[in-house]
Amino acid sequence: MKKNMGTVDKLIRITVAILLAVLVFTGVVGGIAAFVLGIIATVFVLTSAISFCPLYVPFGISTCGVLKNTEEEENKE
Repeated sequence: MKKNMGTVDKLIRITVAILLAVLVFTGVVGGIAAFVLGIIATVFVLTSAISFCPLYVPFGISTCGVLKNTEEEENKE
């Protein structure tokens, strides 16, 4: 499993997860929406922790700067 998430991507996901958690725990969002937002926040934290997003794979997306630089060097040769 190659890393496909860069630092900025991880920080954005963690920030969004915190905001979603605050909305749920303060009662701004309730019911099914709170459950769904809780799952999304959990997924964001987990994918940030392992630096891998499975949804990026089918689309060939990588926000990891190291991978981009390596691919560019390979294309030059």
